Amino acid sequence: MFKPKTKLFILSWLATLLFSANIMAAAQEPPLPDTFATHKVVLQISDPDPFKQTLVLNVANNLMKHYDAGDLDLEIVAFGPGLRLMLEGNVNTPRIKALMNAGVRFSGCANTLKHFTKVLGSKPALTEGVTVVPAGAARILQLNAAGYQILKP
Repeated sequence: MFKPKTKLFILSWLATLLFSANIMAAAQEPPLPDTFATHKVVLQISDPDPFKQTLVLNVANNLMKHYDAGDLDLEIVAFGPGLRLMLEGNVNTPRIKALMNAGVRFSGCANTLKHFTKVLGSKPALTEGVTVVPAGAARILQLNAAGYQILKP
């Protein structure tokens, strides 16, 4: 089969390749927020149902009322059909703006936006202030690894 030196070369080459892929993936992730909040929460919305989209905003409002401003760091991440919540002109846009003004961050998935563009024939506009992240699910995992609790109402 392979000589021991060849096996070692192949294994070290594969390790280098995997390490390089991890560095490249990490470089594409958006930065984590600077926060000293006691409670760090990420709300996931991936559902097209307007009821669930409104529910996510209700949960965000309830958390904002329950905790003092400095005790809560909150981000709502949308991907898949849930990105409709963050499209410009959505019926919930005024609520989204109010939450943004209160310090809630909104992130939308670039992969989903690309798919919407393909289906619609043009890129839909997102509500002003929404941050586009490379992948919504990856953003949720990134925040979770940084100590954020995931809620999916």
